[in-house]
Amino acid sequence: MNYSMLIYILGSVLKIEGIFMALPTAVAFFYREKSLAAFLAAAVLCLALGIGLTWKKPSDMVFYSKEGFLAVSLSWVFLSIFGCLPFVISGDIPSFTDALFETISVFTTTGASILSDVEAMSKSGLFWRSFTHWLGGMGVLVFILAVLPMAGGRHMYLMKAESPGPSVSKLVPRVKQTARILYAIYFVMTVAEIVLLLCGGMPVFDAVTLSMGTAGTGGFGVRNDSVGSYTPYMRNVITIFMALFGVNFNIYYLILCKKWKQAFRSEEVRMYFGLILLAIAVITYDVRKLFPNILEAFQQAAFQVSSIMTSTGYSTVDFGKWPEFSQSLLLMLMFVGACAGSTGGGIKVSRILLMIKSVKRELHTIVHPRARMKIKMDDRVVEEETLRSVNVFIGCYLLIYALSLLCISVDDFDFTTNFTAVAATINNIGPGLGAVGPAGNFDGFSRFSKYVLMFDMLLGRLEIFPMMALFLPKTWRRH
Repeated sequence: MNYSMLIYILGSVLKIEGIFMALPTAVAFFYREKSLAAFLAAAVLCLALGIGLTWKKPSDMVFYSKEGFLAVSLSWVFLSIFGCLPFVISGDIPSFTDALFETISVFTTTGASILSDVEAMSKSGLFWRSFTHWLGGMGVLVFILAVLPMAGGRHMYLMKAESPGPSVSKLVPRVKQTARILYAIYFVMTVAEIVLLLCGGMPVFDAVTLSMGTAGTGGFGVRNDSVGSYTPYMRNVITIFMALFGVNFNIYYLILCKKWKQAFRSEEVRMYFGLILLAIAVITYDVRKLFPNILEAFQQAAFQVSSIMTSTGYSTVDFGKWPEFSQSLLLMLMFVGACAGSTGGGIKVSRILLMIKSVKRELHTIVHPRARMKIKMDDRVVEEETLRSVNVFIGCYLLIYALSLLCISVDDFDFTTNFTAVAATINNIGPGLGAVGPAGNFDGFSRFSKYVLMFDMLLGRLEIFPMMALFLPKTWRRH
């Protein structure tokens, strides 16, 4: 274990977080809010600790898989602990547990809240929630790879540990350049959404915060009704961008390089959009009688399907009052999630696709025992190692889900609330059904249950294994 390198990365993360706190500090100054002192104090603390931890550059800058996993998981824990301090100091969220829950939710882009009155928060607090959505969406470690000189290390281990999906590939030979390309695409798409929302007459503050929440597929709004009170045009813009941010960012790079055939050949993207369109059509038909006309039913269905499948979590209506069939379908989409390599959560479409192909191969083997059928995706043979990792992931996911459900059941909520609370957190969705539906929140859970759900949020964002590596004694041993 290269401890000096691990400490150096954690220090870099804290410095970056301290620098980023300058933005909500500026917002507090602009609106003349008392939270200005809170953000200044938290920023100074992050910078002081960060500078102290990075004062001496490690002589050995090489790190391997376990260092990468530990660096990523510990970075997210540190980010959340220090990121919640402004909420506690300012009094926006006085309870440390509740502030930590809210902060882990924003960094993991979950969007599960303990707040019942969002509009009572300071503008700087609302901005910090949305900005950390944006940072967490692409990944803070990916940002560090893009801007910090860390030559000599095996940076791909950091990107693999933080990027969602069964596999991560470099767009270009250099990892640093890959990280910069990803963030450039991410930034341009965010700005594009801001511009379109401003063209529709949305206030600047709302346009910026909602766009950052959409980009990170986080879903924290700045109004109590999420985005329900905005115009149909604004909601349609958000709907489209939620779906776009759920696409593997490698596809956008291929489109920029004019590799159209390679981009549109992706089986995962075709399945992703196919599921979205099918779900919209079915739900539109199911809820058509709840709205004045079929067009509004379509718009509402499209918004909720895009929000749930991409794990964004914005809402325009309380879909907990929709017919049971539509609620069940939305619940299934929570588990499917978006594409690998996107900012979305869930199991990921690629894993679902590989699982279907694996079942098909097993059935084929039963009929033809001597046949040796290779599984392909995008005309490429999928390695058995990848299939094994997918199977192990699904197994761990189900086990952790069951244990989490058992743990929070001590609070004596109904099964729908408990089941969807775990689904909403481990899949980084935000709202569930029952007491944690779009009209509710997670404040009613006990402190113990909140920590269980916080752990689920981190597990879901980091794809389980980086967080689980923290509990392996062998991980901490020196080489």
